[in-house]
Amino acid sequence: MAQHATLTPARWSTFSFDQQILMIANEMHRAGKLTGPDDDVRRASAYERVLRLTDLTIQTATRRAVRRELLRWRDLAAALYVEPEANVADHDAAWRSLLRFTPEASRQLNL
Repeated sequence: MAQHATLTPARWSTFSFDQQILMIANEMHRAGKLTGPDDDVRRASAYERVLRLTDLTIQTATRRAVRRELLRWRDLAAALYVEPEANVADHDAAWRSLLRFTPEASRQLNL
């Protein structure tokens, strides 16, 4: 997880909530492309990055309701991380659910 290992909560909080959700969604998108049997290590790494960014978002969230919903959503991502094989349907549902967190991110569903 070297890619986001040095990202601090202070740095992460400089991004808007829209940007944070879109960056998490970007990592989810990467993970969703890794569905082959030889992609398990790379898929796990992508989900680790998803979890790391989600944790940073939870840590820096100022609204309690946002924190609560992100913690619930994190459970979906964690379940995907521990799956031994790619679960395309569950991944897609979690990705779509994440994009519904903000109107800006929701626009990605219509592309």
